[in-house]
Amino acid sequence: MELNQYQEFAQRTCNMTEKPIAKIENGILGMCGESGECADLLKKYLHQGHELDPDKLAEEIGDVLWYVAEAAAGMGLSLEQIARRNINKLK
Repeated sequence: MELNQYQEFAQRTCNMTEKPIAKIENGILGMCGESGECADLLKKYLHQGHELDPDKLAEEIGDVLWYVAEAAAGMGLSLEQIARRNINKLK
């Protein structure tokens, strides 16, 4: 699946029809929450003796991606534009 196609599909599950700033807020705050869940899984593995569940971690990373798509949509940017900007920055 292409990044922009993913973003289009993800937006079908978003019920926010408010101003773009609402999508940006939802995306940024959602990224924080979901990345925290990723960190919690890793913390439990590293410090509490839990197994690292790759399926659960993949689900949480997918949730982060959904919120990235949401924030980008609120900014009027595609995921491919975001990815291209990031690669250019890394060069």
